[in-house]
Amino acid sequence: MPGIDECLLDVMRLPGARGAAVVDWTSGLALGTIGDSPNGDHEATAAETAEVARMAAEQPAFASASPEPSGTEAEAISAPVEDVIVTTRAGYHILRFVETDFDSSVFLHLWLDRAEGNLALARIRLGEMAERLVLA
Repeated sequence: MPGIDECLLDVMRLPGARGAAVVDWTSGLALGTIGDSPNGDHEATAAETAEVARMAAEQPAFASASPEPSGTEAEAISAPVEDVIVTTRAGYHILRFVETDFDSSVFLHLWLDRAEGNLALARIRLGEMAERLVLA
């Protein structure tokens, strides 16, 4: 199971990847970064994307509309938001929430070039990487 640095290296292997980070959305701090940053400052980008992630994760409108599960079903269900995708004319920003055994407030942020990247592939691969990521 990969740690933060190995996960970020894997993310940068995606076609069109410009930059990536693992961010704590409660504090806005980058736990790891790689590649370029949209505004040239990884820490500022982490704080800005954390605001977007926090807004999405905390909104009741995005809560699951299905009936309340019971027993082990309840334990298997996590936060209702899997990822947030923001599109710009030049690229995509994918924020993928990382689920952990403890109360996780971490997400992967991928900045993807719109002309060279494949949004669907990046979303699927980012989900796979988030499932394998080990936070220690």
